[in-house]
Amino acid sequence: MMEPVPALDLAALDPEQAAAVRAPRGPVCVLAGAGTGKTRTITYRIAHLVSEGHVKADQVLAVTFTARAAGEMRARLRALGLGGDATQVQARTFHAAALRQLKYFWPQVVGDVPWRLLDSKFPIVAQAANRVGLSSATDSVRDLLSEIEWAKAALVAPEDYPATVAKLRRETPYDAMRVAQVYAGYEKLKSTPDGLLLDFDDLLLHTAAALEDFPSVADEFRGRYRSFVVDEYQDVTPLQQRVLDAWLGERDDLTVVGDANQTIYSFTGATPTFLLDFSRRFPEATVVRLERDYRSTPQLVSLANRVIGMARGRIAGTRLQLIGQRPDGVEPTFREYDDAPAEAAAVAAAIKRLIAEGTPAAEIAVLYRINAQSEGYEQALTERGIPFQVRGGEGFFTRAEVRQAVLALRKTEAREDLPAPARRGAALITLVRATLSAHGLTTEEPAGAQARERREAMVALVRLTEELVEHDGELDLTGLLRELAARAEARHPPTVQGVTLASLHAAKGLEWDAVFLTGLSDGTLPIAHVLSSDMSVADEAALEEERRLLYVGVTRAREHLRLSWSLARNEGGKRSRRRSRFLNGLVPDDSPASRIANSVPQRGATRERPTCRVCAKPLIGTYATMLGRCRRCPAELDAELLAALQEWRTEKAEELRAREFVIFTDTTLTAIAEQLPADDAALTAIPGIGAKKLEQYGAEVLAIVGSRLRASPKTD
Repeated sequence: MMEPVPALDLAALDPEQAAAVRAPRGPVCVLAGAGTGKTRTITYRIAHLVSEGHVKADQVLAVTFTARAAGEMRARLRALGLGGDATQVQARTFHAAALRQLKYFWPQVVGDVPWRLLDSKFPIVAQAANRVGLSSATDSVRDLLSEIEWAKAALVAPEDYPATVAKLRRETPYDAMRVAQVYAGYEKLKSTPDGLLLDFDDLLLHTAAALEDFPSVADEFRGRYRSFVVDEYQDVTPLQQRVLDAWLGERDDLTVVGDANQTIYSFTGATPTFLLDFSRRFPEATVVRLERDYRSTPQLVSLANRVIGMARGRIAGTRLQLIGQRPDGVEPTFREYDDAPAEAAAVAAAIKRLIAEGTPAAEIAVLYRINAQSEGYEQALTERGIPFQVRGGEGFFTRAEVRQAVLALRKTEAREDLPAPARRGAALITLVRATLSAHGLTTEEPAGAQARERREAMVALVRLTEELVEHDGELDLTGLLRELAARAEARHPPTVQGVTLASLHAAKGLEWDAVFLTGLSDGTLPIAHVLSSDMSVADEAALEEERRLLYVGVTRAREHLRLSWSLARNEGGKRSRRRSRFLNGLVPDDSPASRIANSVPQRGATRERPTCRVCAKPLIGTYATMLGRCRRCPAELDAELLAALQEWRTEKAEELRAREFVIFTDTTLTAIAEQLPADDAALTAIPGIGAKKLEQYGAEVLAIVGSRLRASPKTD
């Protein structure tokens, strides 16, 4: 029998939070800005629904997007007397909830066909790529894997992939037909003589199908769960929404929480459409806006509001005007450097000063747009003896010692002499320590850099185990290994005590006392591929997502924020970069960094746009700009030349061990096959082909074009 829920002190909530908590049972949409206490609001709402008798605790399913967020929600629910054993509120990720349900319903739906969860998709995608003649190099397979994940999240089948990406004008790493072949091959290879292999997206697909196609399964599930809460609703994919719809059926007891202005994962298939359309789907929904920011100082809140205040488009119409609730702090600072090494050195020096002044290293973060930017900061911090961890990048789970440690834990799991109590809860921590002691986990710091790195990795695994057990006292070794596999798939390493280096995407949902936003130059933020060759806007929607990345970065800081950029990539290099266009109007006039000229014309200024070579109208969008013509304007395509160029690109990629689209995208090759450039000037007139590409590949491309023209001369 569940103990009664303790009385809730709603006086501890602000008026808007209390309104969300007290909203009647039914559809509720909470638009929650950064730092406005959304997790507190969610957990109090669940507790209120239970304490008022609207729903039983074990009939509530709360879902979020990361194991860390689910763990935090469980901890807060426990504090309110609602989280813990199986008779109480369940707080899980979409995938963890689907896995639990699928295990239960599988015999009713599929029968005795065995299945297991894939530890890694990589080997199967590599095998599928090999079968269609594509490279199985790491970067190539990773690009293909990302496309497959996007397609499944967007509910795009292999046979529909080419048409869908063409309609969306989505850049693909290879020709869309070949990607579709790899996708289809991957799905086929998961059916083995020993049963089915399921990836994380399959968990969702099978769960949705079970509820949609089997009324008895749907009835049993809907009798079990009656109320649903979804966190970070702006990040839901069509596949996750399909599962949520299957869970709900015809009911409407749904609370969603999100902020469309923190939508930064559209490349994975996530879309804010479901959040933006919530009131349209549920006209009677209660909508509450949380705008009181308890995280950042008013100075940082003001900057965040100014960053997002410049946004345009439908998402911008939902923007929240954050109101700082903390005492005044220091103003954010802006810094410009001659080159990237100088920027990294200055950031490391500033971090050392902050640590000396009392800011813990673990409360400091260096954020950047792409993972490749971390190297300079790793070096600069190492030179100053400052500990750090790289979050969301390559490294931890691909390191040999970590792979060996995970393998050792799997061998321990397979032992038959270990009783269940020795594998669960606090005993699990002891078991993990014992297993890893043979792989570098020592009680004292060893001599030698490699031995220390190995020990640090083992300590990180133990700390991660402790953290997970703290959130789930019944966690067993099987569950731990599943969590490690999920983190490896998501490149989500455990936490160590040091400065965090992370991409802006990996920083979402986290916060630090001090944040350094680095590398803020045009072509990096916003990233180059959303811009046309003259650095003007080529894709407005993608540009706005880049702006939201900056907004997310700014809102990660509690007290100290420094924004910086450099004018050259290499030490002493040509200072050809410009600061990010997103900083225009934000850098104070009295800042030393304000001396730089604006990188792009201000809004409302005249800007010459490239025009269509067929109809002479201004070109709109990346695809049209790259081809030099409007999408609907007719053009002659030399199909044989295009095939020859694609074959050359494949050979060149293998020779250079590079991804094909890094050499030339499909769109660029199409433009060449349409325009038939005869000299250097004509070739570089095609967007995407600059001086560097001309130097690297120009002679070979022109030779292929010339050979084709000689073989098939045109007549007037």
